[in-house]
This record gives sequence, structure tokens and C-alpha cells, in this order.
Amino acid sequence: MALTLTALPRPSLRRALPALADRPSLLAAATVLLVCVPTGEKDVAAAVHITAADLASLALVALTALNLLRGRLPAVDRTTCLLFGGIVVAAAVATVGSIDPATSVTGFVRLTQVFVLVPAGVLCALRDRTDQRLVLGSFVLAALIQGVVGANQYLTRTGASYTGQPIRAVGTFGALDIMAMSTVVSYGLLAALALALGAREPDGNVRLLRRAMFAAAAFLAFPLAVSFSRGSWIATALAATVLLLRADARLAVRSAVLGLAAAVVLVGGLGLGGSGVTQRLSSIGSVSAAPDQSVSDRYDLWATAGRIWQDHPVHGAGPKAFQQLRDSHAPLRLSSGSDAADATIGFQREPLLSPHNMYFLVLSEQGLIGIVAYAALFLVLLIGCLRRSRGPGLAALALLTWVLVDFLYADIGGTTTVLTSVVLGLAARAAAGEPGPGGRGTERPGGEGAMTP
Repeated sequence: MALTLTALPRPSLRRALPALADRPSLLAAATVLLVCVPTGEKDVAAAVHITAADLASLALVALTALNLLRGRLPAVDRTTCLLFGGIVVAAAVATVGSIDPATSVTGFVRLTQVFVLVPAGVLCALRDRTDQRLVLGSFVLAALIQGVVGANQYLTRTGASYTGQPIRAVGTFGALDIMAMSTVVSYGLLAALALALGAREPDGNVRLLRRAMFAAAAFLAFPLAVSFSRGSWIATALAATVLLLRADARLAVRSAVLGLAAAVVLVGGLGLGGSGVTQRLSSIGSVSAAPDQSVSDRYDLWATAGRIWQDHPVHGAGPKAFQQLRDSHAPLRLSSGSDAADATIGFQREPLLSPHNMYFLVLSEQGLIGIVAYAALFLVLLIGCLRRSRGPGLAALALLTWVLVDFLYADIGGTTTVLTSVVLGLAARAAAGEPGPGGRGTERPGGEGAMTP
């Protein structure tokens, strides 16, 4: 019996490995879904934590390398290789010239993982539209999981503290990773909306899928609202606007009217999220004239990053150097940290270890060389997605827009960082077109990528 039990997993494993080799997008989808696995209350900013999603992303990278050695991968176009190579070179130069090279090595590894290796793995894994829809579906499913948990936290008052009340929806991530749930929900909402808009075939199953995706997007608006994340609201609104205008301008106008009406009914009539959402929305308009403490701290952190860059203009101070140089360059009024509280951790003060702006982070730690490399990557991906924004490419455009807007007031860090890598991989595939014979990107008339049989 012992021999039988030991042997049972082996045939399953033998069947699973070829399946992964034939459709590596399963690992990309697993990376997205495993973000939902609780990691416990950890200080996500103070150290490096390896999560289940990170392990899945590294498995995808390993499988990509294996397929590359076996000659089973489509060729990646030269422009994409140069863009990813530029990121590696910029991070390497910054590490060599760092104020603390030993500490910067871990930052170099993380930057290479997030902006090069995992996006390249996702790019190679997305071989057809089935792969793309599989990964987008995983975004929707992960968002629904987090959305249900977050909505329950708000309704039962078991979330993180907001204005002294335990009503802030944080999903399975906890108060120490306060932005994570809103990030996952935002991605899922945009993916669902894009899948719904891209399903235009007059088929019964397709119509059912379209309705389901519209329903998912509508539901996810509630947990996003009660996350009380102004940054996620702004990024989602702008990304959804780009998505709707690109898909159907008339639909964008109708959606805006319906969305406003729904907000009036839900918030004004039924009181869902009521005063908290209204108060948070009104604070967006005062970020320049009368900023609250969190906004004021962000401005000071941006100024700090600018001063660090002035001292290290060409290659920056080195990855992970901002937190070492912060106190010597920050104004005296900068807070010692931000507040975090929930039923599990109680009350804690979390140190502000980054500028909360990806562009300022790159500028201060990787200098002009780094900001040029990242700007080139983001600009080429954005233009490519705009040119091929049909079908799954529509979702890639919306998700990339969200990331680029979010980077104005946030940077990498936390459990959901790996999702940024998946989004960049989706955008790289959309920008390059779907692989055809010999691995080259192909298009149908009108810019819509398609597999050539």
C-alpha cells in the first residue's frame, strides 16, 4: 500500500509537466491567483519576502529558459530585447556605482525580476488568444476573491482602521499592505471590462461571458470604493476612460452617465460607503491647496528624491539607496512614518522607505541612465498597445495605463508587485502582436493581432 501511495503522484506529475510546457501561460495565471494566498502580517516595505506568487513567477522564468534552450520559444523581436536589456544595463550601472553596492545587489535582482525576467516569461508564454484570455481571467478571479473578502470587511467592520473605524477593505493582505487589495480589484475590474467589450461575436456563450464580465466589473466597483484608496480610484477611472474611448466612444459617454447615476443611488440613496467615500473623494480636490498629512508626506518624499538625484545625477545612488539617504535629504517636517492598524496587528507606525513615486525612485536610485531606460520601455509599450488595442490588446492597454498612472504616486513593493510584471508582459505581447510563423508578430488588417495557421 505504501508503494502504491508513493507512486500515485508520479503519473499526475508526468502529465502536468508536458501540459505546462505546452501552455506555460498556466504558470502566468497561477502567479496572479497565488497573490491571494495570505502571507501573514509582515512589514512588506522593510525587507524582501518571497511569496507563493514570486515562486510561481520564478517557475515561469525557469520554464521559459528551458524552452529557450530547447528551441521551443517564438523569437522575441529586437526592439523588445533592446528595451529589456536597457533596464538591466541601467540597474547594473547603478549597482556598480552605488553608495552601498552590497545592499544594491538585492535591489538589482528584484528590478531584473520585476521589469525584465517575469515580463519576458509572460511575453513568451502568451502564444495565442487563449493564453491571453486565460491570464486575464485569472486577474478577474483574483479580484473577485479579494473583492468578496474586502466587501465583507467593510460590511462587518472587520477591516483596517480608517478615520478610527475598522471599515477599510484590505482583502487578505492586511493593514501593512494597505494598497494591495485595491490594486488587485482594479486590475480585475479593468480586465473584466475589457473582456466584455472585446466579446462581440453573435454567439450565445460569448453573450453569456460578456454579461458575466460586465456583472463582475459592476460588483468590483464596490470593494474598490470601500478600499478608500484615492490613487486606485484615479488610476482606474483614467484607465477605464482610455479603455472605453478606444473601444467605443459612444459607449464611454453612456457608461459615464450610468456610472454617475449608480454612484448617486448607491452612495446617496442607499448609503453604501456613504460619508467615508464622499469625504475621501472631496479630499482629492484639496491635494494642492490644503493637502492632508499623507499627501504632504508624499510631496516631501518627492523633494527628497530630487535632492538625492542632484547629488548623483548620472547613475543615481544605487538600488535601495533611497532609504539610506532619506534622512540626510528630507525636510524636517516629514513624518516618521504612516499609521497602520487592524484587529491583528493593533496600531503600528510604518517607516516611509521609498518616495511613493516610481519615476522619482528610478531617478534617485538609477539617475538619468535609468529614467531614460524606463521611459523608453513604457513609451514603446504604450504606443504599441494603442496601435493594437483590439481583443486582448484592449485589456493590455487599460492595465498598462493603470500602472503608468499609479506610478505617479506609488512604486514597486509589497505582495502585488509581481502583478506589475505580468501586466508588462501582457503589454509587451500586445505591442509586438501575436506570434505567427517563426515567432514573428503578425496582424490582420486594422491592427488586430492573430495567429497564422
